[in-house]
Amino acid sequence: MVKLCVIGTGYVGLVTGTCFAATGQRVVCVDKDASKIERLNRYEIPIYEPGLEEMVKENASAGRLTFTTDLAAALRDVDLAFIAVGTPPTHDGEADLSAVFAVAQELAAHTARDLVIVNKSTVPVGTNAQVQKLVSDAAHDIQVVSNPEFLKEGGAISDFMYPDRIVIGVRPGHDRARRLMERVYHPLNLSNTKIVWMNPESAEVTKYAANTMLAMRISFMNELAVLCEEVGADVQSIRMGVGSDPRIGSQFLHAGPGYGGSCFPKDVKALVAAARRHGIELELADATNRVNVRHRSFLVRKLKRHFGGDLAGKRIAIWGLAFKPGTDDIRESPSITTIEFLLNEGCEIVGHDPEAMENVREMFGDSVTLVDDAYDAVKDADALMLLTEWREFQYPEFGRIHELMRTPVILDGRNIWVTYKLGEQGFEYAGVGIQHESA
Repeated sequence: MVKLCVIGTGYVGLVTGTCFAATGQRVVCVDKDASKIERLNRYEIPIYEPGLEEMVKENASAGRLTFTTDLAAALRDVDLAFIAVGTPPTHDGEADLSAVFAVAQELAAHTARDLVIVNKSTVPVGTNAQVQKLVSDAAHDIQVVSNPEFLKEGGAISDFMYPDRIVIGVRPGHDRARRLMERVYHPLNLSNTKIVWMNPESAEVTKYAANTMLAMRISFMNELAVLCEEVGADVQSIRMGVGSDPRIGSQFLHAGPGYGGSCFPKDVKALVAAARRHGIELELADATNRVNVRHRSFLVRKLKRHFGGDLAGKRIAIWGLAFKPGTDDIRESPSITTIEFLLNEGCEIVGHDPEAMENVREMFGDSVTLVDDAYDAVKDADALMLLTEWREFQYPEFGRIHELMRTPVILDGRNIWVTYKLGEQGFEYAGVGIQHESA
């Protein structure tokens, strides 16, 4: 059995450690935040991810998964140490690697045996080489592997347990590292078709390239949506027409309020910044970010035009605060940017989300009213903005909504109500890249 530890119990680290434990392996998760470790030892999960709480409890109860703040103790008999700490963006878009480097140095100082360090954090190209150099003077042989994660929030457990691919970057001659990575991933690679071997630099670029390409598709569709509204075209029809081409496919072609989350915004900017360090301009990636930033005000501009350019005093209901369904993550969420725009316009904001309201409350305090019932949010509202397509928002009671609202104006930022003929139900309805319906 391969024994492993995971340093960092954030989103990636906690999912990684728990899923490896679910395959029968012994995992110890380490974090310097004592309060977080105390909560985890009580099976209290600091993030929302469907199925994770039950999985943590099951594997911790079975003794396969433990949590500690003591890195030195955690490293006893450990073969693989996964670094899964944050790499937040700096002011110029570069990834802040200070936590990665600090953990690598601690690992080198505390290990009592040969060790393989696996970089699971999202890092720019060249980081593996930097970490390898940092640990080169350790008393034991340390080999550094790049193993980027590809986990969707809201579907992370399935992504880990049933991966499309497992990208592993190993240097020539690091046979021990390759052998241990094969063993630890064997339960997830029974078909022997999932692992994609490459050098560390290629693995590091692969992570950023994948997220940037997906983000690029979203930004392109959002630009097309703006054009559609000007020329009388329908972005939904275009998505189906374009997406039916097997060379293109239909995923990530939905127009909306812009992409958000902890990955796309950060990774696109980090890829651009990394290229600039080497004197290269990634113009498509840079434009992808600029389009997304510009598009985040699109719905607010539409709302402002509807009310004659003045939103002061308007009561705006917002359904959906997380950046996507299935998570409580509000990092870079289009909803957060929309709220900031609306507050600057003098609006009163009433919001509802199934999971993300505590995070929004921490951010905005009393400046935003948050309610537990979606229909309470629309009471006396001048407009309803749908910004996150949670399942419970898919088919609401529109008659009830119409009765509760002061003025029946709906901005559907995800185009999930486009087929409901809301104009015929007395609403002023607008989506993204579609023709508006008037009552």
